[in-house]
Amino acid sequence: MNKAMLTVGIIILALMSLLLINVISNYETGGELDYYLVRETTEAAMQDAIDVEYYRLNLLIRMDKEKFVESFLRRFADSVDNTRSYSVKFYDINEVPPKVSVKVDSYTVLSFNDQQANISTSYDAIVETDYISNPQAEIELQDPNSDVGKGIVKSSDINK
Repeated sequence: MNKAMLTVGIIILALMSLLLINVISNYETGGELDYYLVRETTEAAMQDAIDVEYYRLNLLIRMDKEKFVESFLRRFADSVDNTRSYSVKFYDINEVPPKVSVKVDSYTVLSFNDQQANISTSYDAIVETDYISNPQAEIELQDPNSDVGKGIVKSSDINK
């Protein structure tokens, strides 16, 4: 009877250790997967949000905030793991020059006293280019009365 109980104890201990290893492994690889997902999604969404018409008019690269957020959330929702819940926060979105700061919290299955452990991933991105700067456009960008820092007004918007 003594050896049977010892065998059962060893089996239970082995199962608990395998479960613990699985949870820790899920937590560690989840952080790495989240980082690469946030990075790739942010870069692709920034490329989608570049305003080409504004660049042609002013020779400055500008990113549309709303288009960036829409593209980021759509791409992120298509690629996430359905077994975890996510919280996405945008801390800084700058249109000219294009810069974003994104923070994504993903909640794992690991929990202590009804508190879920979360993986927090922050990513800051800017658009880098090889273009030669337009000094006149940069001077107008600093002027608060200039239209260069504002969005493009289309003729259809004027008639409204």
